[in-house]
Amino acid sequence: MGEIEQKPTPGSRLGAPENSGISTLEHGQKPPPTPSGKLMSIKIQMLDDTQEAFEVPQRAPGKVLLDAVCNHLNLVEGDYFGLEFPDHKKITVWLDLLKPIVKQIRRPKHVVVRFVVKFFPPDHTQLQEELTRYLFALQVKQDLAQGRLTCNDTSAALLISHIVQSEIGDFDEASDREHLAKNKYIPQQDALEDKIVEFHHNHIGQTPAESDFQLLEIARKLEMYGIRLHPAKDREGTKINLAVANTGILVFQGFTKINAFNWAKVRKLSFKRKRFLIKLRPDANSSYQDTLEFLMASRDFCKSFWKICVEHHAFFRLFEEPKPKPKPVLFSRGSSFRFSGRTQKQVLDYVKEGGHKKVQFERKHSKIHSIRSLAMQPTEPNSEVPKQAQQRASLTPGEGAESPGGQSCQQAKERKVSTEECGPRQSPALQKSPAGNKRADGAVKAAAEEEEEVAKDRTQQSKPQPPQPSTELSINSQGGAMPTNVILSPNLSPDTKQASPLVSPLLNDQPCPRTDDEEEGRRKRFPTDKAYFIAKEVSTTERTYLKDLEVITSWFQSTVSKEDSMPETLKSLIFPNFEPLHKFHTNFLKEIEQRLALWEGRSNTHIRGDYQRIGDVMLKNVQAMKPLAAHLWKHGEALEALETGIRSSRRLENLCRDFELQKVCYLPLNTFLLRPLHRLMHYKQVLERLCKDNPPNEADFRDCRAALAEITEMVAQLHGTMIKMENFQKLHELKKDLIGVDNLVIPGREFIRLGSLSKLSGKGLQQRMFFLFNDVLLYTSRGLTISNQFKVHGQLPLYGMTIEKSEDEWGVPHCLTLRGQRQSIIVAASSRSEMEKWVEDIQMAIDLAEKSSGPTAEFLASSPPDNKSPDEATVADQESEDDLSASRTSLERQAPHRGNTMVHVCWHRNTSVSMVDFSVAVENQLSGNLLRKFKNSNGWQKLWVVFTNFCLFFYKSHQDNHPLASLPLLGYSLTIPSESEDIHKDYVFKLHFKSHVYYFRAESEYTFERWMEVIRSATSAAPRAHTLSHKESHVY
Repeated sequence: MGEIEQKPTPGSRLGAPENSGISTLEHGQKPPPTPSGKLMSIKIQMLDDTQEAFEVPQRAPGKVLLDAVCNHLNLVEGDYFGLEFPDHKKITVWLDLLKPIVKQIRRPKHVVVRFVVKFFPPDHTQLQEELTRYLFALQVKQDLAQGRLTCNDTSAALLISHIVQSEIGDFDEASDREHLAKNKYIPQQDALEDKIVEFHHNHIGQTPAESDFQLLEIARKLEMYGIRLHPAKDREGTKINLAVANTGILVFQGFTKINAFNWAKVRKLSFKRKRFLIKLRPDANSSYQDTLEFLMASRDFCKSFWKICVEHHAFFRLFEEPKPKPKPVLFSRGSSFRFSGRTQKQVLDYVKEGGHKKVQFERKHSKIHSIRSLAMQPTEPNSEVPKQAQQRASLTPGEGAESPGGQSCQQAKERKVSTEECGPRQSPALQKSPAGNKRADGAVKAAAEEEEEVAKDRTQQSKPQPPQPSTELSINSQGGAMPTNVILSPNLSPDTKQASPLVSPLLNDQPCPRTDDEEEGRRKRFPTDKAYFIAKEVSTTERTYLKDLEVITSWFQSTVSKEDSMPETLKSLIFPNFEPLHKFHTNFLKEIEQRLALWEGRSNTHIRGDYQRIGDVMLKNVQAMKPLAAHLWKHGEALEALETGIRSSRRLENLCRDFELQKVCYLPLNTFLLRPLHRLMHYKQVLERLCKDNPPNEADFRDCRAALAEITEMVAQLHGTMIKMENFQKLHELKKDLIGVDNLVIPGREFIRLGSLSKLSGKGLQQRMFFLFNDVLLYTSRGLTISNQFKVHGQLPLYGMTIEKSEDEWGVPHCLTLRGQRQSIIVAASSRSEMEKWVEDIQMAIDLAEKSSGPTAEFLASSPPDNKSPDEATVADQESEDDLSASRTSLERQAPHRGNTMVHVCWHRNTSVSMVDFSVAVENQLSGNLLRKFKNSNGWQKLWVVFTNFCLFFYKSHQDNHPLASLPLLGYSLTIPSESEDIHKDYVFKLHFKSHVYYFRAESEYTFERWMEVIRSATSAAPRAHTLSHKESHVY
């Protein structure tokens, strides 16, 4: 079986068990191949009360029959369902998927097998398909009629009103009463008729899919939702009922829940004759005995309930289907029963990975045909979530296209379906994850995932826009502001709130006219030597660098001048040190472009030789740059002064926060302040490549070598400042993403790594965001707040900490135990490579903490007193008392917040990045024209593409002031198209993540290799060329 990477996602409540006790932790079995031979007919009663006859081989295992039913229904999420039937002792049992059917159903002609819901997830938004929700709604309807789902009269009337809306449509009192007279949805329905009609009047305009969604939203909050009671007695002989749910084992007295045993508390489940035994984990705070014992009616009843518990535990708690347990040589003890099939996590991952077509199905009593998508794009919202939810989540239009040939879910008469016609339904659990899938984005993580191409509305004016609260939970919320009346349903999972990554004008517009012939002609005319393309890279990246400088010298300065928020001393420190640089590099770019024009023969075609070089231009300008070094020294000071000013002035904080929400500020504001220092590194790299390419005896080599010596000297002088400022900038950037930490930025603290890990707790495995520094490890959770920030839950000082791999101890893949002096936690990484990165960096940080008497780790303190300057008093007086006690750090308050930061990308892609990775990313920046093609499109679209900060930013041309869309590359795979993909062009590379595929085409071999090089640096971890030490300390 292909290895399934265990990567829980935002909103996931799946956990993982420890490896002692319950049998689902043992390895399970694969279903045997379907045998051929004589067929037998089995009647299946569907949830809509129709019957179908299925013909299966006599010796076929139960899985063959369940797959046939799911194929007949076109049901992808069939793992939530099961087949139940009365055995020869009239005990209702589930069909075992591994055992031959003939050994379970003794007299198939006289038995009707029922297709029903078996596993009820904690949240109905985890059901990705409209058909699945429709079948769940039918199950709720059935449970109401049979008295299993008990509730008060108001809830019952509300549930029935949604069923009526789904079946007959909008309110009409006469039709309603006639319909209710013919259909009994609940015992004693007549007494509720007026309430039902009253509630139905409120549902006008609601589609059947929306009615199903609302029905499940109400039903899931009821105590008896999904509960099947099993009579038993406790040790005192008191009559009780046992039940099993996604959370654990429940104890009822009548229909009232009196106790619950969470899976995390259960060490072992077993049965002995009629006794059902629950062995609990030791707990000093619990009054329960170590082992609880319940008496059931017979051994068969007891074993049946034990099997149900085993299956629920495996389905909701395991990452993947258990593997086979070795058969004993001589004797076997206990039952050989094992869970078979996909776990909930695997189901969610499979549906998200997509690749299926939309299929039509028919609802009983409904005139409306429903369309369901058999595949969800990782970042697309659920196209079948009801209209209200779609409106709240700002979903993309145009996802309702029907495909012909849909199969009806209901049939008026019984018909036979052969398994040979249906074909075996391959278990997606057996399919390998696609390359580049660093995170199996499932388990409510439908999350996003957020292919987070940030939608940039190109038609919107480029002037500063007033910030509006963004309610998107995806990381698409950088530049686009949603209408102020948008409301998010608190009951929707993060996946239903994601905006599609393909809604940006750039990524969804009709492709530009084909440019193949034009580009081919240009390639033939232009020079082909490598030095030319290196020089062209200097030109393209210089254009981007000038645009970045203009963010400060033009856009930010214009914003500051309109408001009296920034002190004059701060203005004089920032803008006078950037304007000379902008002027110098404007002239530098002109010289480079003039030289390229001569090189290409566009200016004077008869001129050759002396102008096919770039070293002289580089040497001249590098020497002219040295007097500007004084301005470069000031940039670190300007960064510190700006953050200090933000901390002390609420008005300046608001101004900077609002500016960051403008489209032109496509990166954090403080990043632009460090751009001049980063540009020196780029010049150094370019000159190193030129020196390597030119023969030593050429004049251009001598000029390039001289320019390299000059720039190397400048970089060496500024290296200490650069390291210090990069760490300072990163700490402040992280500060904006965190809630509940006051003094993160203190002298001596160094950032090392951030990323997503799963923390094992009493509720199972829960996704947490971890931040590793040289003295402390923080863990946080992502709140569903307008600020998109992460709330700090705890800290582990590194001094005295130990780390050990504990996969065997806890039965969780890629598991680590972190033991601090006061607290220990168990975490699991998404893959082995991720685990190794964390182990290496945490161990390095522990070593640094042991050798240092550095900063204290106690920084989750209460907020400091308000220290606003006197001129801010009038503003502060208008703030609430809570606001006055809030931390005054940069962009920290609850306000519209950038949702596409690297922290959010790591959260949605379930990965991590280190400070080493960030340093490499600073050095690997690139700009230029690329041709882009979608997987299913024909034409190539010419775009201006900027690579920086682990992300591709797309522009129509290099003259645009802001990007139209962006594509974070963490988690993507970078490959060359195969022959089967029918891409018959040179210099094409492919980016793909799950079902998202993009092709990009470069103009030359050199540019192709350069794009591959820089993108690979973002899609794979940086090599550990060095580790942080005190000699490289980012102390300031």
